[in-house]
Amino acid sequence: MSFTHVLAVAPVSDIGTAVAWYERLLGRPADRRPMPGLADWHISPSGWIQVFVSPEHAGSTLLNLVVDDLDTTLSELAAVGIAAGAIQPGGVNVRFAAVHDPDGNRVTLLENPVS
Repeated sequence: MSFTHVLAVAPVSDIGTAVAWYERLLGRPADRRPMPGLADWHISPSGWIQVFVSPEHAGSTLLNLVVDDLDTTLSELAAVGIAAGAIQPGGVNVRFAAVHDPDGNRVTLLENPVS
């Protein structure tokens, strides 16, 4: 079996509020709005984040994003009004911190290896 893409989907209750928040998180508008209630960002050649209206599931997702420099990323997010929780140690040479979108979906930012 072979897979070509990974799509991480965050269910949300309000697409406008969610898109505005994810634009701040990712630093740019959505790459596509293929249908009402759906926006996606292509964050790597084969990895996408999708925000999709599904009020009954909103707030139930965990997304993990690996960053090069956690301190710089958290500073950049703070500058656009996204506050992270405390930096936590992970496994060997790993640090992480979480942010939450307006529905409570958790986005964990991981740095590995610690620079």
